[in-house]
Amino acid sequence: MKAWLVRFGSLYVFNVVVLVIIGAVLPTVRVGWAAIWASLILTLATIWIKPALTGWFRRRAAKSAHERTRIGEASVQGGLVFLVELLIWIVVVWLSPVVVAGWFWGYLLPPLLLLLAWAIYAAVDDRIEGHAGALYDKATGSPVDASTPAGAVPSAPTVTAPKVERPARDPYEGLTAEQRKMLDEL
Repeated sequence: MKAWLVRFGSLYVFNVVVLVIIGAVLPTVRVGWAAIWASLILTLATIWIKPALTGWFRRRAAKSAHERTRIGEASVQGGLVFLVELLIWIVVVWLSPVVVAGWFWGYLLPPLLLLLAWAIYAAVDDRIEGHAGALYDKATGSPVDASTPAGAVPSAPTVTAPKVERPARDPYEGLTAEQRKMLDEL
């Protein structure tokens, strides 16, 4: 429960900051105090809706992945990520008092800014969640390791997983019967 609360809280605060910046940078997007409610919607969508949508779109795109080149596949994957961001932005605008004017500046550019912001968050999320976890422990009175300096964030103990022997991967995994037959004939 603690890990979920820390993750939710740190992502919520990060999203408030991102929404305020989007409102300040883009003249056609008014956020203001709506950032508090919009960030709640954005955080919930990021935690629950974004992984489901991304997985669904990727499964759909994987059906025709063998027909595309490497550049084409990268383009499709980038388009899918943008589409998920766009759908989440539309949900945030629809369910919050955020005011948007214009399609390009109001609906197409903010998802790109969200994408950039979430890339930054992904790069620093361990440190952010570590600091949030330390604040949570301090607020709840949970015991903190005495060897950790007061300003430092306690690091998680390093655990090495036992080496697991994995069976050889089937080269025909994910292929239809017709595709297997064609490969066998080669």
